[in-house]
Amino acid sequence: MISKIRTAEQLVSMPRDAHRYELVDGVLRMMSPAGGRHGRVAARINKLLSVHVDDHGLGATYAAETGFLLARAPDTVRAPDAAFVGHEKIKQMDDDSTYLPFAPDLAVEVVSPSDTFADVEVKSLSWLEYGTKLVLIVEPVSCTVHAYRSRSDIIVLAKGDVIDATDAVPGWKVAVAEFFP
Repeated sequence: MISKIRTAEQLVSMPRDAHRYELVDGVLRMMSPAGGRHGRVAARINKLLSVHVDDHGLGATYAAETGFLLARAPDTVRAPDAAFVGHEKIKQMDDDSTYLPFAPDLAVEVVSPSDTFADVEVKSLSWLEYGTKLVLIVEPVSCTVHAYRSRSDIIVLAKGDVIDATDAVPGWKVAVAEFFP
């Protein structure tokens, strides 16, 4: 973690290097590049989500590099591995927005080898605090998905289960097994 206080504007103008960064309460946090399994799982989820959203004209999907500006003074900019935003929120932003100025309706976090589950859970709970309707924590090693709708509404799903995400993405139900190669 890098502790210098920063703003969203400073984050976007930083020189590019091999790392990804998020800004949490004005503090820059370096994120290690994800491994191969993480990338494959995230790509599968993005494809499944994008096909459903595009086929039904529901809004837009976003991949891992997309920043969401969640708070100001101090600034918080986070980037999930996959996200969905419905038309109502999309109407709120300018076409040239640097970061999307709201929380996504759905945020997906894929646990990387460099992550601890506790750290990913803290990030996931913060998505909920900023207004995300559903957060999925996807664990590639155990092939499980933890679905968070609130701090007290958490379910764990395994390969034989189906994720019902219709409260965040209208009509989207997907078998957990489809997330994993």
